Amino acid sequence: MRSLPSIIHLDMDAFFAAVEQAAKPSLRGKPVIVGGLGGRGVVSTASYEARRFGVHSAMPMAQARRLCPNAAFLSGRFEAYRQVSELVMGLLRELSPLVQPLSLDEAFVDLEAGPYGPALVEADHGTGERLVLALAEDLRADIQRRTGLTASVGAAGSKLMAKIASEQAKPDGLVLVEPGQERAVLGPMPVRALPGVGPATEQALRRAGLNTVADLAEAGEAELVQLLGKAHGAGVHQMSIGLDDRPVVADQDAKSVSVEDTFEVDLADRDRVLREVDVLAARCVRRLRAAGRSGRTVVLKVRRFDFSTLTRSETLRGPTDDESVITETARRLASQVDITGGVRLLGVGVSQLADYTQEDLFAQAVRESAQEQESAQDDEERVEVAEAVAVRHWMPGQDVRHAELGPGWVQGSGVGRVTVRFETPWSGPGRVRTFSVEDPALEPARPLPLREGGGDGVDGGDGEGAEGAAEGPASGG
Repeated sequence: MRSLPSIIHLDMDAFFAAVEQAAKPSLRGKPVIVGGLGGRGVVSTASYEARRFGVHSAMPMAQARRLCPNAAFLSGRFEAYRQVSELVMGLLRELSPLVQPLSLDEAFVDLEAGPYGPALVEADHGTGERLVLALAEDLRADIQRRTGLTASVGAAGSKLMAKIASEQAKPDGLVLVEPGQERAVLGPMPVRALPGVGPATEQALRRAGLNTVADLAEAGEAELVQLLGKAHGAGVHQMSIGLDDRPVVADQDAKSVSVEDTFEVDLADRDRVLREVDVLAARCVRRLRAAGRSGRTVVLKVRRFDFSTLTRSETLRGPTDDESVITETARRLASQVDITGGVRLLGVGVSQLADYTQEDLFAQAVRESAQEQESAQDDEERVEVAEAVAVRHWMPGQDVRHAELGPGWVQGSGVGRVTVRFETPWSGPGRVRTFSVEDPALEPARPLPLREGGGDGVDGGDGEGAEGAAEGPASGG
């Protein structure tokens, strides 16, 4: 354990929704909800304005619409999120080469490995903490200046406590946990505050009368091992007393993304198993999208009543982060598994990961739609159909450009019409126009920078010397 709080955890505030608000002036200060817009879609991120209505991540989109019907519901623009993420991660790497990204909007940084490391190591306790606070505040200010977004930062002597601190700092704050104060900070927290303590573990602990982290620390390692098993029990006890010596590991490249749940009572009903697979697939897709990745192989993990474990997998034609595709594949795999005797654990994962841009997703939808609708036509006719489908595939939030009116974004589409608001990140709220979905003057576009003069990326600095670097706001006609 370190004697200085030289590990920081940065977490961007309501990241996807915040990027949309920064890019779309008409949405600033208003509820914005990003996620899957289909029948089984879930919320990826809700702006703080939407959270006041009770909307939160992982909520079914249908429920979010009931709670906050006047919100802007957007499908997400992963190229834009990746661009902002790359800028933020670049700022982190100026502080230290040891940056461990956890997703597009979250990372650990080891300050001792960076240019300020020698000063931190040689400083006394008070001076070292003041330097950490100054570095963290400068980082937050740089992110705000370069992107217009806010970030929450936690600083501590371990990764565990830095992440706990950043949660306490939300939104748009900074919290430092002094080394030696770990147990005082953790003690009053519910057991779910600890990483790795999910619903099933929480229920097992509650049945034993253990509700807070202080209860876990007082129970001792032996009791937790008896309740949770050797590895999990020992790990939970270490965390409960604030011990965490995990290093910050740079450039971790996950080979797969997966989630799993252990059930208190073995599942013997196939419909219940399939419902749980649906929930797990949705969670897996959220993690996949948060990491800005897609995958080609869907994996189902099943642990049966006798503790035997089996896996089933299916490799798709190409990488995807489409929730319906991954869910249907996982359900198909689950339907092939013998559940006689019951299932105690289920997991859904995606492997063979790849980077994926939003244009790739649109292109895949176009190809699949064209193949389904026109399988009997020759190659030349299929190309024509694919192009027609591409024109009609307008997604809420999607970047577009009109030949006369300039850049804008899709507010909605249906019944052969598409509604576009013409504005840019650096303009005021723009005007709305409606077109035929087949209007040849309207075409998909790449995301604009969040700062005027930012070129192809999102970094606009202070906007100086930007004349001619980016188009000004459209008049809206």
